[in-house]
Amino acid sequence: MKADPTPLPRILVLASGSGTNLQALIEASRERDFPGQIVAVGCNQPGAFALERAAQANIESFVVNHKDFGSREEFDASLMAEILRHNPDLIVLAGFMRILTTDFVRAFRGRMLNIHPSLLPKYTGLNTHRRALEAGDRVHGVSIHFVTEELDGGPVIAQAEVSVSQDETPESLAEKVQAEEHILYPIVVRWFCEGRIQLGSEGVLFDGQPLKQPMRLSAS
Repeated sequence: MKADPTPLPRILVLASGSGTNLQALIEASRERDFPGQIVAVGCNQPGAFALERAAQANIESFVVNHKDFGSREEFDASLMAEILRHNPDLIVLAGFMRILTTDFVRAFRGRMLNIHPSLLPKYTGLNTHRRALEAGDRVHGVSIHFVTEELDGGPVIAQAEVSVSQDETPESLAEKVQAEEHILYPIVVRWFCEGRIQLGSEGVLFDGQPLKQPMRLSAS
């Protein structure tokens, strides 16, 4: 008798908005050799288009509306209960616009990735494209990192650069960065599902070796 194939790692995606990175991950996960499966999509905004993307892909979804809770801790506890129901191996934050509590982050240490639209450690927080332009940066980009207690401060796994042109606007720069996000996030999720990246005590391990610098896609 043939042995049952090893089940693929279970991926749960959290999103708050239109879900373009979710869509990139859905499309990547449809490739025959993709080493993981998206089992659920969670959202804190009932009307987010990310939920429609999940429905179109026949992926289960759930909503935990942050407005229904009196504190961040209560919201996180309810969100955690929903997540645990799906037993994910990996949680992917894809435009999930909530700051998570320390207890939540610790519960999923080493199993939660986030994408941030800057070359971290530059420009944590919001309005990254405008801030990069105001600083006169000629190179900008996107970072994917493990989530830790520090906002946008977890060890960075990979980055992609974009060049900043003279007539750039925050909107045009956002478009450039988003195109790189859609390429880079599926690559990093693949690495995780293949067991190539882990969060060690000192930072990221890639193929078992400490990653001294983030993996980098060059400027486009």
